[in-house]
Amino acid sequence: MSLALALGRRGLGNSWPNPAVGAVVVRYDGPEPVIVGRGWTQPGGRPHAETEALRRAGPAARGATLYATLEPCTHHGKTPPCTDAIVTAGVARVVSAMEDPNARVAGRGHALLRAGGIAVDVGLGAAEARCAHAGHIRSICDHRPHITLKLAVSADGKAGFAGPRPAPITGEAARTRTHLMRAMNDAILVGIGTAIADDPQLTCRLPGMAARSPVRVVLDSGLRLPASGALARSARETPVWVMAGTHAPTAAEDGLRGLGVEVFRLPASDGRLDISAVIRLLNNRGVTRLMVEGGPTVAAAFVAADLVDEAALLRGPQPIGPDGIDALDAMPLTALTGSSRLGSRGIEAVGDDTIETFERI
Repeated sequence: MSLALALGRRGLGNSWPNPAVGAVVVRYDGPEPVIVGRGWTQPGGRPHAETEALRRAGPAARGATLYATLEPCTHHGKTPPCTDAIVTAGVARVVSAMEDPNARVAGRGHALLRAGGIAVDVGLGAAEARCAHAGHIRSICDHRPHITLKLAVSADGKAGFAGPRPAPITGEAARTRTHLMRAMNDAILVGIGTAIADDPQLTCRLPGMAARSPVRVVLDSGLRLPASGALARSARETPVWVMAGTHAPTAAEDGLRGLGVEVFRLPASDGRLDISAVIRLLNNRGVTRLMVEGGPTVAAAFVAADLVDEAALLRGPQPIGPDGIDALDAMPLTALTGSSRLGSRGIEAVGDDTIETFERI
C-alpha cells in the first residue's frame, strides 16, 4: 500500500478533476510477494490506476491481490468501471485504503467486488490515503477545492517592501520546494497586486517538469492584468484564468482573450471579488487542489474566510525591517499560526530557511 500511495502522488496536480489514485498488483505464489503490475491515474484522469496496473500485470493478475488507494469506481464514464476490469482480470483479493465519498461509488464498488467472489479488505493506509485524496474528498463533501496557502516571510514576519516591492526572502532550496508544491496542485492563485508588482510566471520550473505547471488564476476585478506581462504572454502554453468584476472594461477583456487568457465575470464589491464565488467557479471547473500564493491582501482574505486547509510558512533568516509590509494585510501573522482551526505539523530546515506546515484540525 505504501508503494500504491507513492505511485498515486505522481498524479497530483495532473489528474484533475479525477482523484490521483495508485494501484499495485501482487502475487503471493512463492516465499516472497512479487509485484506484477503498477499503475497511477494518468493525465486528465484517464485511464484509472487500477486498469493501468491490470494492463501491466496481464495474465499474472489472475489470482493476485490488487492494492488501491481508493475504492474502485463502479460508474460508466469515458471508460468502463474499474470494478468490471478487476472481476474480468480474475483478481482474487482487493485491499482498498478507503471508501470513495462520491455518492456514485460510496461502498458500491466494494460490494460489487464481493458479489463477484473477490475478497475485499478496507482501511489499510487510510490516514495516508485521506491526505493524498484531500482534494477529491473536499470537492465531493464541501463542493470546493482543498486549499493550501503558501507564505514566505522574513525573520521579522514581513512579506516584502512597501509599495509593494518584492524582497528576496528565501533561498534556492525553499524555491525548489515551492515549485514542487506548484506541480502537485491543479491551480495556483494570486491577486492582481502580486501579478503587477512581481510579474511572476507561476510555473513549475524544476527540470523536465514544465508540463506539470498548474493553471494560473488571477483575482483582477478591474481587469488590470498587463497584456505585456509574463502571465498573459504565456497563456497559450500554460492556462491563465482571470477572475474579473462584472463592470470591468470590455476592451481589456478582448485584449486578454486575444492572447489566450480566459476571463470570467464575477460579483465584486468595493473593487474586491467575492472569494466564495471564485471558489465555487474553480470547483465547477474541476479544480480539486488550489495553491494560494498571493500577496498579503489575498492571503488575509482566505484566512478571514476560513478557507485555508493547509499552510506552508517559509521563513527566511534575515529581517526586512520597518519598511516591510506584514504577511497578512490588516491582521497579525498569528491569525494563521495561532488559529484554532489549524495545527502545526512541525518545522523543518530547507537550506538556510525553515518551513512550518499547518493543517486543518
